[in-house]
Amino acid sequence: MRTPRPLWNPYVAGVLLGLGLLATFVVTGNGYGVTGATTLATAAAAGHLLPQTVAQGTYLHGLFEAGLNRWIVWEVVGLAVGALAGSLLAGRFKWQLDGPVEAGRLLRLVLALVGGAASGFGARLALGCTSGLGLSGSATLAAAGFLFLIGFFVAGIVFGQLTKGLWK
Repeated sequence: MRTPRPLWNPYVAGVLLGLGLLATFVVTGNGYGVTGATTLATAAAAGHLLPQTVAQGTYLHGLFEAGLNRWIVWEVVGLAVGALAGSLLAGRFKWQLDGPVEAGRLLRLVLALVGGAASGFGARLALGCTSGLGLSGSATLAAAGFLFLIGFFVAGIVFGQLTKGLWK
């Protein structure tokens, strides 16, 4: 296995992220986002497995009718392919279970599941995720984007303090 390449300078990465966001606004008329794609995928899966969950008048009905051939789904597919390609090219790809090093494997999986579910629920409740509402909303100077980021960081600090004993 070859030696991994060094990580990017965070300032360069931030500028490139901002330029990518600008390009996304110019080309698609939309900003970054992820939870819209996962919600569309959930609606598609639910519609095929449990058709009553996407009946007329339900939360998932309009999302199921929209289908998966939407810009946000392709953005997330591109994100996954790009992340995989980047990690392979940098020699940094590896399968691992991240999380608090003092926690066992099962606790790390539970924390990831609970945290992911809470973040996903919060993102749907806020009508945007960290990338969609935080980055894209703030880039357009939307008050909701700034409020979301403040809440996201406050929640991260609180949870970090509550679980700091698990991290060494």
